[in-house]
Amino acid sequence: MNQCLVRFPTLGMAFVGIWLGAVSSLASEPIWPQWRGLHRDGLSQETGLLSTWPEGGPARVWLFENCGLGYSGPAVVGNRLYIMGARDGVEQLLSIDTVTGKEIWATDVGEILKNAWGDGPRGTPTVDVNASGKAPGRADGPWLYALGGQGNLVCVRASDGKLIWQRAMADLGGKIPNWGYTESPLIYHDWVLCTPGGEQGAIAALDKHSGELIWQCKEFTETAGYASMILAEQHGNMQCIQLLPTHVTGLDVESGQVRWQAEWPGRTAVIPTPIYHQNHVYVTSGYGVGDMLLRLGEKDAEAAPETTVETVYRNKVMKNHHGGVILFDGHLYGHSDKAGWICQDFLSGKVVWRERKALGKGAIAFADGHFYCLGEQDGDVALIEASTEGWKEHGRFTLDPQSTQRSDRGKIWTHPVICNGKLYLRDQELLFCFDVKKQEEE
Repeated sequence: MNQCLVRFPTLGMAFVGIWLGAVSSLASEPIWPQWRGLHRDGLSQETGLLSTWPEGGPARVWLFENCGLGYSGPAVVGNRLYIMGARDGVEQLLSIDTVTGKEIWATDVGEILKNAWGDGPRGTPTVDVNASGKAPGRADGPWLYALGGQGNLVCVRASDGKLIWQRAMADLGGKIPNWGYTESPLIYHDWVLCTPGGEQGAIAALDKHSGELIWQCKEFTETAGYASMILAEQHGNMQCIQLLPTHVTGLDVESGQVRWQAEWPGRTAVIPTPIYHQNHVYVTSGYGVGDMLLRLGEKDAEAAPETTVETVYRNKVMKNHHGGVILFDGHLYGHSDKAGWICQDFLSGKVVWRERKALGKGAIAFADGHFYCLGEQDGDVALIEASTEGWKEHGRFTLDPQSTQRSDRGKIWTHPVICNGKLYLRDQELLFCFDVKKQEEE
């Protein structure tokens, strides 16, 4: 597809002003501008949320029923939500009003990805904000970036969906992975980072204003996996860390030079996002592979910018397929294939507790001292305390209604998102919004 077409009329600069005013009025409120939140760690910083759910779960605010096919998750800034879905054979980037649940605009991303496990896009859009959550000072407001299932990367204006530029991963030597491109683009200053895979270089940096190539790392030529990159600052140097099918690596963000690497025996599909904390990198994947913790140590930043790598442990405690793992207060939480929900000590790798029966395999997010766990098979949603003393549940409910358009082989795989007192869940064309904020005492 050569162009992205805005399906709904743009509303001009008057609407841009309204949009910017809405964002500025909410500047002090929580945002979830990209995959796994502001810092890509699955942790929401907001407080004042329900610590116990009523019977039947929190109140539903709205249900949007035309999200299209796909597993894309939402990004939320101010009173705007951005998500992707496939409608009428085309993958689209949508903007939804978080107050009313009404669609604002839709922009085409590319042709639909067809897949036996479910058609449509997989990645989460990325709104361009800095580490403090503030958007760049453009007159036309923030831009956002999204990668479709077939590898078409688009940059659009957040206010009205106007296309700024687009770039295909195929132009960078990439080939569509078995289950499609699932990565969520990563923004660093004036660059957008992505993983096209292939002989021209597995990881690339593009100018976020134009889409022009800045650098492409040719030291890795394996095909793209399904993980999304993170940023990490180590000894004053900023690097991007990516989990590839057979390696985990850290690259200097400005040059694309490899600072360190370690082999990873990935099988079938390598999906979870890496975790960085205090010079340590944690990775995990499913299909029986397990987990690994690396300790990074500076070699000589001025003479040679390589970093030494030491394996702290390598085991099969956490075999996380694609539901994600979250580090909180020195412990890792997530679902491990065939083992159930796990609490694992970060530095030792040892199991702290395990729960097999309370909830089936699924995805996890964190806010205000609790984990929001979503069972992929039945759509059960459980609120559990972030505790090292075991599974302490404080309420649950089941998504209703559920999609009738989901592939027979697909499940409810979109991760939960908590932002500004709302819980967002998706099952294909159905996008749910629940109120999880405590009510002020009268």
